[in-house]
Amino acid sequence: MLLHWNKYAQRLGDKGYKIMESLLLINDPKLDGTMIYHELPNEGSKIDFDSEKHDLLGYLRGKLHNHDIQIEVVVNETVENKFAFTPQDKFNRMNEINPALEVLRRTFDLDI
Repeated sequence: MLLHWNKYAQRLGDKGYKIMESLLLINDPKLDGTMIYHELPNEGSKIDFDSEKHDLLGYLRGKLHNHDIQIEVVVNETVENKFAFTPQDKFNRMNEINPALEVLRRTFDLDI
C-alpha cells in the first residue's frame, strides 16, 4: 500500500500538484485492515486533502485490487518537526531512520 501511495504522490508532483504531493508525503499512512489512517498537521491541510481523496482512493483500490479501502484523515496539530542543526543532531536523526548507521560508524571508526 505504501509503495502505491508514494507512487501516486510522485505522479502528482510530476504533474505539478506540489501541495497535494507534500500532503501525501508529510508522513507515512497507517494501515489497519482496509482502513488507511493519514495524519495531517491542521484542518486546512485536511480540506485540501479531502478535495483530492476520491482520486487517490480510486487509484489505490485499482492497484491493490481491494475496493473496500477507506481513508480516514486525522488532524494532529501537535505534530512537531524535528530539525537537525549540528552534525551530531543530523547523525542522531538519520540513525533514528536507519539504525544500521551506528554499526557502520563503529565498524569504520568514523567521527561525527
